[in-house]
Amino acid sequence: MLFHTKSRNFAALSSNYPLLETINYPADLRELSLNQLEQICDELRNFIIESVLTHGGHFAANLGVVELTVALHYVFNTPDDRLVWDVGHQAYGHKILTGRRENFHTNRKMGGLSGFPKMDESEYDAFGTGHSSTAISAVLGMAMAAKLDGNYHRNHIAVVGDGALTAGQAFEGLNNLSGSGTKTFLILNDNNIGIDANTGAINRHFNTIDPENNLFTNLGLNYIGPVDGHNILGLVKQLELLKEETIPCVLHIKTTKGKGFAEAEQEQTKWHSTTKYIKIEDPEIKPVNSKIKYQDVFGLTLKELAEANKKIAGVTPAMPTGSGMLKAMKAYPERFFDVGIAEQHAVTFAAGLAKEDYVVFCSLYSTFLQRALDQIIHDVCIQNLPVIFCIDRAGNVGDDGPTHHGMFDISMLLPLPNISILAPSTGIELRQMMHYYAGNLSGPVVIRYPKGFIHGQEIDWTLPLGKILEPKIQLVSSGKDLAILSFGTMLQNCEDALKLLKNKGINAALYDMKLAKPLDYFMLNHLFETYSKFVTVEDGSKIGGFGNTINAYNTESGNRADILCLGFPDEVIPHGTNEELFTEFGLDAIGIVENVLKIFSN
Repeated sequence: MLFHTKSRNFAALSSNYPLLETINYPADLRELSLNQLEQICDELRNFIIESVLTHGGHFAANLGVVELTVALHYVFNTPDDRLVWDVGHQAYGHKILTGRRENFHTNRKMGGLSGFPKMDESEYDAFGTGHSSTAISAVLGMAMAAKLDGNYHRNHIAVVGDGALTAGQAFEGLNNLSGSGTKTFLILNDNNIGIDANTGAINRHFNTIDPENNLFTNLGLNYIGPVDGHNILGLVKQLELLKEETIPCVLHIKTTKGKGFAEAEQEQTKWHSTTKYIKIEDPEIKPVNSKIKYQDVFGLTLKELAEANKKIAGVTPAMPTGSGMLKAMKAYPERFFDVGIAEQHAVTFAAGLAKEDYVVFCSLYSTFLQRALDQIIHDVCIQNLPVIFCIDRAGNVGDDGPTHHGMFDISMLLPLPNISILAPSTGIELRQMMHYYAGNLSGPVVIRYPKGFIHGQEIDWTLPLGKILEPKIQLVSSGKDLAILSFGTMLQNCEDALKLLKNKGINAALYDMKLAKPLDYFMLNHLFETYSKFVTVEDGSKIGGFGNTINAYNTESGNRADILCLGFPDEVIPHGTNEELFTEFGLDAIGIVENVLKIFSN
């Protein structure tokens, strides 16, 4: 089957996959002859193209590993042989070949398949890999268990790609690998790009690698490569040889991210993931959605600040496009740094810049901030260094699911000394907060905001901001029956809830709280004197979150207010659309109203 990129009718997947449709599990794949493998690769690639352009998902990375995926399952006895994909967004072909082809249309949809390997989804998913750079450690642990159990025949394979080998944990794993005496194989999927282009000395080393004297051989590992990762017969031959090894080995393959789809090969960052194809068709000519995203506000504001102040600097770990920092990075490359997938290094590097009187914006996704918690505590907060952490993808991130939700940043950061934690309710507030702290910084500051579009707002970047005020609690709407305390962008849902409550005869006040730390105790005391009933609303875990902090002060100060804390519960939050998840967990307008009514019914 030939896939034509000009075709836009993807209402239903075609059935023109005669060979792929006979493959329900890898055992079926192993029944094919070598001469049939090129056809199965073509069909698998086209199935991924058609499916992702119909339903959305990660795109270019999966096209780049089609031949590798087929070769691995053809040669190795999965699932008994352990196969781990790092990072997990390159595992679509793996899922399709391991019993999930017919359900693949549910990928990243609520109640459907996860967009990443997930152990409780399939026995073929040997380990969950939503974050990067964990596979070597995980596979080595499995291999050591097999060795201890006397299972000397089981193979253990870590496929590491999309820049995942730049992170510290990968090197911690490599440090233990060579002397382990295990049947552990590292497949280095070298495509020269993560989401953005790879940077740094490790990437340069791979591009000019000496097969006899390199990083891996110097660590005592058997190195093979580099080899063509799109030559299916060549890959099968190399893997058959690798399978006979009894010591840890590295197979270095070269692939092209987006292989087989011309637009994705040419614009790999843009095509890292996509919604339905028609939504992004000709975006430069006819943008489908003119709304601005929070990361756009961050990026444009950062560039605006850097133009006015030569002491503004920025650091991001491999997310310049996703975070929005790319705008400032292109304008001022000497002051803005992509340090690769290295969150721990990013934070301490930012701390070093701040120590020397630079105003540093360190941009991290909430879920990846978790990896640098020790550095935030030890290197920033204890030393009270003035780093501004801009935490993107905070809270509910929708279809990326459990490994990418930003549920825990508030709970993790609240106990830390010297830190301020803020959440803007609008894009304009994000811009104002960045401007305020760029000129009024005395210690670490966290500004958290969600993924996605800003509701109902346009920002005129030609207009000056005027006087920049310190963020304070703001009364949004007055009322006498109770007070709703909204933290961050939940304000929109709370405003919608107010209208519904009025229809039910409840007159609620609404406050935009802005800060989780430090709390405005004077204002809180005033609120406790005014109201006896409160509802706090936040986009994050309610365990140890903003609402719990308000409740704790309620108790400590001797007040006896009735406070209901709304947020995500103490469980793994699944994937789905943002709206589906807010509805499921009672955080949409209707859910907020239903919870308020419970207070008045007691």
